[in-house]
Amino acid sequence: MNRLTYEQQTKVTRTIIKAAVLMLEFGAESRLIETIAQRLGNALGVDSVEVSLIPSAIVLTTLSNKQTQSVTTTRRAHHKPINMSIVCDVQKMCYKVEQEKLDVDYVIKTMKEIKPNYYNRWLIVIMVGLSCACFSYLNGADWQGFATTFLASAVTMFVRQELARKKFVLIITFGVTAFVATLIAALAQIFNLTNTPDIVLSSSVLLLAPGFPFINSVLDAVKGYLAMGWGRWMQAVMLTAATSIGIVFAFTLLNLQGW
Repeated sequence: MNRLTYEQQTKVTRTIIKAAVLMLEFGAESRLIETIAQRLGNALGVDSVEVSLIPSAIVLTTLSNKQTQSVTTTRRAHHKPINMSIVCDVQKMCYKVEQEKLDVDYVIKTMKEIKPNYYNRWLIVIMVGLSCACFSYLNGADWQGFATTFLASAVTMFVRQELARKKFVLIITFGVTAFVATLIAALAQIFNLTNTPDIVLSSSVLLLAPGFPFINSVLDAVKGYLAMGWGRWMQAVMLTAATSIGIVFAFTLLNLQGW
């Protein structure tokens, strides 16, 4: 393997951390981020890659020339919606670099072309509403409750998309959307639209369950990334608390007793 100059190693280091930040921002677990960074570094000619992760940043060091030359850099990671297509694209790129012995310029070019694979927003609204409505039906809701749950969940998803588009803080987004979902679902109880209003109320806010952060927090903690696990767990708890506040506020406003 050719000896890397300091400038070449710096370029490689900056490229690797961009890939790692991309995976962190879009929801990859910590072990996967570290593994891809190390594999990408080895494929691009460095001896080893050391990664330190926290929920909002990555510190990455590369060692080369028999570990006598090191480069360290830090990048901040900004929160973005979970998107596994981005994570998969970075993994595919890493695999191709390993198999075809491609250089750092190919990695830079490929990362510029990686874009989020978004579904049609109206398809998401309909499918989220339908999934929550199906859950309510499976739990014993009647057809009127099914329709009310669909309406409440679909409108809530639309509101969530609009708040995200306007770049509201995620905690505020969850609180507001929980309030909207409960407000609409409560109509079933106020106007006696269904015999199962409690199921409608509980099913309409299912789209706000922060399952992915909770799962990643457990995976990170089990695999030894305690700082990442704690950070992601706290994020999930805060989102759950914001959702609860939105629900309670709607109940208070409508003077309802709860589920």
